[in-house]
Amino acid sequence: MPSSCTTAQCDSPGRRVASHQCRVTAHQAVNARYRYLRLQAEADLAGSTRPGQFYQLRCPQTSVLQPFLLRPMSVYGTGPDAGTVEFLYAVAGTGTLALATLAEGQSMEIVGPLGQGFTLDASARRVLLVARGVGLATMAPLVRQAAQAGLAIDVLLSARSPADAMADELLRGAPATVHAVFDSDGSSAVDRVEPLLAVLLAEGCDAVYTCGSERLALLLRRLLQPHPQVRAEVALEQRMACGMGVCLSCVRPFEREGHVALQRVCREGPVFPLREMLGGWHG
Repeated sequence: MPSSCTTAQCDSPGRRVASHQCRVTAHQAVNARYRYLRLQAEADLAGSTRPGQFYQLRCPQTSVLQPFLLRPMSVYGTGPDAGTVEFLYAVAGTGTLALATLAEGQSMEIVGPLGQGFTLDASARRVLLVARGVGLATMAPLVRQAAQAGLAIDVLLSARSPADAMADELLRGAPATVHAVFDSDGSSAVDRVEPLLAVLLAEGCDAVYTCGSERLALLLRRLLQPHPQVRAEVALEQRMACGMGVCLSCVRPFEREGHVALQRVCREGPVFPLREMLGGWHG
């Protein structure tokens, strides 16, 4: 299964965006809403993929489902084999419905790695992760990296119900203190989450990372105002077409030095400084 490089180049020197033909080595339901997919390529995907990056997946076409565009999907995990890459996704539309039909042993094409990933400061000692829904898939590689670095990890996990929380799938054995909140009992409401996050920030952390909820990201942005020393990053979920910064379908505004700057989520992101995020954008 050779990998053929495209002409697109990532911003980082020496990193190439490539098309990879992969074999499906595992594909099963995690619960009623989410599925786990593991692919194997000949290229070293584990060594070239950073936490927070994503791939574009070419979903299969069936007699009923015929998705046209590739689907962007954040990386859930890589390794231990060099060519292994994992995804955790919700079945929500035509593309993911078609993707769910893939059986073990079948092949599919993916393009990447794409985008800018998270930054984990080597001097950090404690981090706070805030994940909502399938956003936990984006955070999982960061949890693994933080655990390997010996950092203390606090996690605020927000989900529709306990059945959707998937704390084990997020941590994958990493030691962490988990605070779970749910829509089903009202504990995920912003006014109830705010005091919990305020306490966690007051207890001290070196960095905050979030994905999966604009309202939680904007809440964090406000609560971080008294903590300018804390690194804060957000991984954004956005509809996109090419995934390489050409089509401009994923542009959204950010605040840069008092001005509004337009950035491409696929290229300059999907990970951005949280303090630059602006709300109310539905591009």
